[in-house]
Amino acid sequence: MLEETERWLATRSWSVADRPAHRVLAAKQRSGQRVSVVLPALNEEATVGEIVSVIRHDLVLQTPLVDEVVVVDSGSTDRTAEVAAAAGARVVHRDDILPRLPAVPGKGEVLWRSLLATSGDIVAFLDADLREFSSDFVLGIVGPLLTDPGIDLVKAMYDRPLGGAAGQGGRVTELMARPLLNMHWPRLAGFVQPLGGEYAARRSLLERLPFPVGYGVELGILVDSLHLVGLDALAQVDVGVRKHRHQDGQALGRMAAAIYRTAQLRLARGHLVRPALTQFERGTVGFEPRTYSVDTEERPPMAEIAEYAARQVA
Repeated sequence: MLEETERWLATRSWSVADRPAHRVLAAKQRSGQRVSVVLPALNEEATVGEIVSVIRHDLVLQTPLVDEVVVVDSGSTDRTAEVAAAAGARVVHRDDILPRLPAVPGKGEVLWRSLLATSGDIVAFLDADLREFSSDFVLGIVGPLLTDPGIDLVKAMYDRPLGGAAGQGGRVTELMARPLLNMHWPRLAGFVQPLGGEYAARRSLLERLPFPVGYGVELGILVDSLHLVGLDALAQVDVGVRKHRHQDGQALGRMAAAIYRTAQLRLARGHLVRPALTQFERGTVGFEPRTYSVDTEERPPMAEIAEYAARQVA
């Protein structure tokens, strides 16, 4: 298995510089494929506008690579929607997509619904809290999909600094996701950032995948894509450095629990005895327990949703 991973790393890991923008654009024009960029956003007014502005300047106006930039607002209480719209994005509220099904909280829920709110043959997902954003994030992940018909999903890889220290970000990746992948899905062990929120895929793949509604969505998509299309249809591209807001340790614990649950279901489709996580905070009389439910819901493949099928026919 190590030999297969090393072969994959040598043949499916690239740099953004390997596919210049003019080459990617030429491939897009030949194929006629449309590209959608989706940013799931919850209270990201400080960063979402800059991300949208950079994409529109570099990859819509200067190099017409991206056909639509869609921000899916999942209930922001700040000016996220206004800032994103002013920067040129089409803003859609999560609850207005597929209103027949009441929305549940979670990033995966937003990504799943975004398939109904976009039209691209290729869909690129980006987190909305990135700072010092570069359009290389988009160019890097859509490039292989436009230039190589054998690639179905591309994840960005990058350095994640933490507190000024290089390579110390991605704590849940190192403590939870990477051990899980190495032990249970060793063919995926070559992914540098398996939980990264920056990746692109063909709609024809995404619409066949179940979507965990919460933080397990990235692991779920990666594992399920491996089984659906095989390792050689997956790739990663080095886009440099990712700077973003870091969460506290307890939030990361809840994220890790959701990721473990996602892995558990894919290992055995088993039953969670206790889909909850108890953490502790010091109170006035010592440590006090705080119990949080772990995401236990997954959305079915979008191709099974009647509204989506009707849109495809139309």
